Amino acid sequence: MTALTALTGARIFDGDLWHEDSALLLADGKVATIAAARDVPADARVVPMDGHSLVPGFIDLQVNGGGGVLLNERPDLEGIRTICAAHARFGTTGLLPTLITDNVQVTTETIAAGLAAQAAKVPGFLGLHLEGPHLSVARKGAHDPNLIRPMEQADLERTIEARHSLDALLMTLAPENATNDQIAALRAAGVTVSLGHSDCGYRTAAAAAEAGASMMTHLFNAMSPLGHREPGMVGAALDLGHLNAGLIADGFHVDPASIGVALRAKRGPGRIFLVTDAMSTIGTDMRSFFLNGREIFREGGRLTLANGTLAGADIDMASCIRFMRDEVGIDLEEALRMASLYPAEAIGMTGRKGRLTHGHDADFAVIDDNVNVVSTWIAGTPVFAA
Repeated sequence: MTALTALTGARIFDGDLWHEDSALLLADGKVATIAAARDVPADARVVPMDGHSLVPGFIDLQVNGGGGVLLNERPDLEGIRTICAAHARFGTTGLLPTLITDNVQVTTETIAAGLAAQAAKVPGFLGLHLEGPHLSVARKGAHDPNLIRPMEQADLERTIEARHSLDALLMTLAPENATNDQIAALRAAGVTVSLGHSDCGYRTAAAAAEAGASMMTHLFNAMSPLGHREPGMVGAALDLGHLNAGLIADGFHVDPASIGVALRAKRGPGRIFLVTDAMSTIGTDMRSFFLNGREIFREGGRLTLANGTLAGADIDMASCIRFMRDEVGIDLEEALRMASLYPAEAIGMTGRKGRLTHGHDADFAVIDDNVNVVSTWIAGTPVFAA
């Protein structure tokens, strides 16, 4: 008989509802069930949770770095391992290490590192996010314009080949530098295509979505804005029902009022979900670092180039959840779903991630009343304890 572990003495949020006076039962790295405390099997290994809350582990689809490591500067297995461990401290149980626009050699090394991380079963590694280089220079943000270029056949083939081996692969591109036929080919191969860093109009974005794009990267940032005659990329993200959209909730990238407007306006079934867009600073006291040879400065919770351009974010997922609850004013439950269930849906991992129900991976965070992370568990094993 499979040995059971019972986590007791906590409130449990299964992704939909809270369970009181209950226990989370785990077996073989999966959730077995949520049982009444009185029904815990006598032979189960009991782990007391001391009155904290158990919530589905956070899933971050845009993580450039952490623990002092930036993927662009350390595209290898140990770099990915360090990034995943850094974010596990803040309740993230699954993430996509994200490569910011770079050259072909670094992209190739990153794909090889991702394959090595998957083979090594690095805790928290779900796949890769290639953010560029097929973007729009007009909306480049902190991406090096000298490295931005159109998608060529070799790029398409490299990405499709990588997806055949990786559990998940997300690519951010702009319609200005990738054709709808290329988007369709990526989608047919199982790549999640996200539109971003683009100055295109609503109709161009809609055509790309029709071709197979299913997501928008960091809503509002590095994209054409909503206008009354040209809805732009923002309008497409909110109006096209099947599009999901990532959102950086740090108070610098998007104003809380704009976040509230977007949440009320978003047509489903697509969802707005949280991403950190975190850089190497997470979990460290470093004051600056380099990307593509350019120094990025850290001050007051912001990361910027010397000219003041925002360059990623200096925030963890637990802090994003607090921001959504305290500054935007949404219910904690919905903020938790934005950090777990909705990103899982966006990359096709429903049934595995984002809920604490039978058969789902036993990935969860133990939090206090202010969403401070007490411990993080991946596949039923604690990987961090405060």
